[in-house]
Amino acid sequence: MTGAPRIAIVDDDTAILAGVSSLLRSMGYAVALFESAEALVAALPGPGFDCVITDIQMAGMNGLDLQALLVRRYPALPIIVMTAFPEPALRARAMEAGAICFLSKPFDAEELLRCVTRALQG
Repeated sequence: MTGAPRIAIVDDDTAILAGVSSLLRSMGYAVALFESAEALVAALPGPGFDCVITDIQMAGMNGLDLQALLVRRYPALPIIVMTAFPEPALRARAMEAGAICFLSKPFDAEELLRCVTRALQG
């Protein structure tokens, strides 16, 4: 890996995209923003990502379906899942599919940074 780790953030909430992006950029990460799962899929394989952070509830393809697609295509790619609706069944599904972390919105910056560090360390 050369340069800063590249992180894709997928969320249809532009405030979340802006906030998470700002935090990660301030920590030296290279960030790419996608307002839908389909937009990320369309950009692949494109520039490789070292981690994907995705919301679950989005119009069109949801975050769990995106996670399943990414796991099939890029099994080593770490994925962090976030949601404003932290139902136990969603958490179980995301974690069983290999999510590094399951974040409940709103989450604090330190919690997100711990998850990103864990994801990038393998």
